[in-house]
Formats: sequence, structure tokens, C-alpha cells
Amino acid sequence: MNDIAVHAEALASSSEPAPRAAATLVVVRDGPCGLEVLLLRRAERGDHNSGAWVFPGGLVDPGDRLASACAAGLDARTANERLGLDEGALDHYLCAIRECFEECGLLFADGPRPDAPTLRTWRQRVHRGELAWADLCRQAGWVLRPDRLAYLSHWLTPKGRAKRFDTRFFVAVAPAGQDTAHDELETVEHGWFRPEDALARAPARFKLMTPTRVTLDLLSRFAHTSALMAWAQAPRQVALVMPRIGRGPQGERPVMPDEPAWAEIGRLDPQGHGHASYALEPGVPVRLSERVIRITAPNGNVMTGPGTNTYLVGGGAAHRWTVIDPGPPDEAHVQAVLAAATGPIEAIVLTHSHQDHSPAAWRLRELTGAPVAGRWPAHPQGHDAHLALDVELQHGQRLSCAEHAHLRVWHTPGHASNHLCFLLEEEKLLFTGDHVMQSSTVVINPPDGDMTAYLDSLRALLDLDLDWLAPGHGFLMAEPRRVLEGLIAHRLHREALVLQAVARLGPASVPVLREQVYADLRPALHAMAERSLLAHLLKLQSEGRVRESKAGWIVA
Repeated sequence: MNDIAVHAEALASSSEPAPRAAATLVVVRDGPCGLEVLLLRRAERGDHNSGAWVFPGGLVDPGDRLASACAAGLDARTANERLGLDEGALDHYLCAIRECFEECGLLFADGPRPDAPTLRTWRQRVHRGELAWADLCRQAGWVLRPDRLAYLSHWLTPKGRAKRFDTRFFVAVAPAGQDTAHDELETVEHGWFRPEDALARAPARFKLMTPTRVTLDLLSRFAHTSALMAWAQAPRQVALVMPRIGRGPQGERPVMPDEPAWAEIGRLDPQGHGHASYALEPGVPVRLSERVIRITAPNGNVMTGPGTNTYLVGGGAAHRWTVIDPGPPDEAHVQAVLAAATGPIEAIVLTHSHQDHSPAAWRLRELTGAPVAGRWPAHPQGHDAHLALDVELQHGQRLSCAEHAHLRVWHTPGHASNHLCFLLEEEKLLFTGDHVMQSSTVVINPPDGDMTAYLDSLRALLDLDLDWLAPGHGFLMAEPRRVLEGLIAHRLHREALVLQAVARLGPASVPVLREQVYADLRPALHAMAERSLLAHLLKLQSEGRVRESKAGWIVA
């Protein structure tokens, strides 16, 4: 889902008020040990922000627009282009300047600066609404300078919160010669911190909200303000960030868009009630739709990630179910699958027969009488030695799981010669097994694994009309075409690195090439990386681009 679609989704609900426009100003300076950022501690007010360390900021006020008559350096049209708004963007800049002035006394403006007591009085009067912001600027002879602010990020409060804010974050270098002072009303303490130091403080004593924590992490990548501002002022796309509320082992918390569960939470809990999980919990059935239930096996490790997913597909009035990938030979998992089915299990289908996907099939067949369907592998390496199929499936075959639940079989060799994906036609949802995994690339292990076949299978899936991917490892994945194109691009990039390494180092062995192509990989994954690297070499050899000599691999 792109940023525009997320924004529209978040703003469209008629059951709750629209988020209120707000602005935040991240103020930085160069300290003796590098970049420092100003943080203020909120007063205790009985809400979830109470006591949190934050950046200056607040709601956009109608008076901020009137203050544009006292501003210079940034025109309304340019501001609108930067923030992607049709109108009103300059209001956000001027709000950020006003809030910074009210909360900590820093003023981004040209003109005379009064003594401290006068400044304090003006801040308080503006805060209480006794003195209009525009009137103060005219009275004090100030020219506001929104051009000194760089647009940093765009945050939207998760759906389901009692108060929601559509907040534009800006960043600016602290004005020279000005002292900071918290307002003792909304804020009760302030300080300058190295971003990494603020992040390292104990959460129980130094409360940070999610946008603050993420922003501090971004700031920590820059040693000095000049580097930060150069990056922030350069042309770039500022993505909308809208966390979603999820539950899990850590209780309820915001889930960020780059977390694996984010897309699935949006599908299962569109109103933000907080009942969808951000964790794959073994043995816990998750109802993904009226036709699909997921149960994750307790076999999480470096290769399987959070564990292997077993899916129940079907339901309907008769509660008939087909099992996709019964998983490893774990009795507790088999019992969890049986318990999750609200009716008879009538069929068992396999995406492939690797050890974490198919071995439980025999036990499930024993308990239910359901036939096992899949394909036989071309090579036995790495496959379930006890594989027993009652039916061999063919590409394009259509399986009926229930009256309104049909699976289309797609042969997708590459990771395994017998690999299948299953398209749930009614939901445009593709069960991908290990053909597409979340948060990890698939190992291609010759001879049964074949890189040419894998890329061809990925490209073939681009022709399908898909809305979601249901991987063998991970959560539901949105934007299938973007995911598939990304995987193809990643493999081709890796292939280019392999070819460059052969040209530079050849003749070279696979371990020597791996040191160059997978330079940052931890040792536990070296063996599997070498198998995928060999698969790339075999593909390049079939194309006549490299060949294997007695001394090692060389360019053909």
C-alpha cells in the first residue's frame, strides 16, 4: 500500500474524528562530542504522553496562517510542494516556529530579542491565547524564517487512539546566542542530548514515544548538524508513517510500517482496536479471513525464522478444511492444527517436501484419513525421506476446499523441484510456501534447487492478479507485485556481484567468492550462502558467462 493509499485509509473512517493537523520542530546543535538534540519533558497530565521526553510541537492554530504576513524566505507554493499539500503547508512551518518559541524560548526569526523577563511574559501570553502570534511578531518587529527549517518526516497517529494527530516534523539548527528555557506549563524539564545517549537511557526513567525514538535513531546516524541538514534539505520523498496498534508478548504497542506484521494488522484490524498480533505465536490459531486460519509450528530457528506456517483453507457452511503444509513432525503442532479446524479435514496439500513443511503429513493423515497431495522431487537431497503422496498435483489444477474456497495449483520450481504455490481464487491470496519468504531470501540449493527455474517462476507469478501473499514463514504480505519485483531485482543484483567477483578473483573457489559476495554475512549462514552462490554460478555457466576450471571458477 502506497503512502497516498495509507493516508486515505487513515482519514476516511466516518466513525471517528479526522486527525488534527500538528507540527513538531526537532532542534539540533553541535556539541563537544558531536550532534545534540533538544528534548523537553512533558508535564504529568494523565494521558499517554505524560512524562515523556519530546520535541517542541503542537496543534496548528488558525492564527498561524495570519503570521505568514510576518514571514520571509519561504513562499506558500514552495511549502505546499515540499509537504505535498494543495494549500496550508506554510501554516505547519509557522506553527512549528511558534510552538518552539512557546515551549523552550528559541525563536527562528530576524529582529530584536528582548530581555529574558519580557520574553517569558510574551511566551506565556501567546500560550494562554491572550496575544495573537501575528500581533506579537508585528509588535516585536520579528520576521519569521521558515526557510531555516527542513521538512523531516510525516507521522499519523494509529487508528483507534482517542486523539489522533497528522504531524509534520521539521528539523533546524538552534539559533546562535539564544538560551533555552522550558515553559513550566506543558513542559517541566529540558536538556540537550546526544541522540544515542537518549536512546540508551532506561525506558522506565526516560520515557520516549515511538516517533521520538525513531527520530532519535535517524539523528544518531549524523555526526554533525551540517551533514544532517544537507541530507534533510536535499530533494527526497518524505514517506507517511502511520503505526498500527498490535498486541503480543510485550503487551499492546505501536507497530511500525517496516515491521513484518504491519500489513497484516491493517487487514485484520482496520479500525485499530488492537486485537491483531505483532508476533507469530506457536500453536495459536489466527483467523486471517472467513476462509483461512494460520497455525505456526514451534520450530523457529535461523533457517525457518519465526516457524513454519500451516494453513487451514475452506470453512463455509459445512466447515470443510484443506491443510496446506502440515509442518514438522511435532505432535503438539499436529494437535493444534486439529483443534483449530472447526470441522473435518478432508485434504492435505504440500507446497514442497522439505523437512519443516511435510513430515507431519503422515500423522495428520493417520488421524483424519485425509489424502496427501503434492509433487515428487526430482532429487532426494534435503527432502522428507518418508514422503508419501496419494495424489500428484499438476500445474493449473483446481482444488475445491469448500463451496466458496478454491485453490489453483501453480508449479514454481526453484527453491525445490517439486515446489508449488496455491492461489485462493476468491481472495486473490497466494500461499507461497518457501518460494517467497518474509524478511529473508530463499536458499537455492543445487541440484534440486535451480536459480534459473527460481527466477522464471517468480516472473511467471507477475502475470497473476494478486492482492496478498501468505508465506510459509512470516505474516501476510501486501503489494505482491512490488514484493516479487523486489526479489527478482535482488537476485539479479547478487548475480552481478557474483560475476564481478569471478572476473576479479578467478580462478576462485566458491568459499573465496562467498567472502566477496556475502561479505557481511554471519558465519552461521556461510554454508547456505555458498549453496545459493553455487546456484548463481550454475545459472551463469548455463548462459555461457562463466565456467568451472580445475583451479576454480573463471569468466568464460
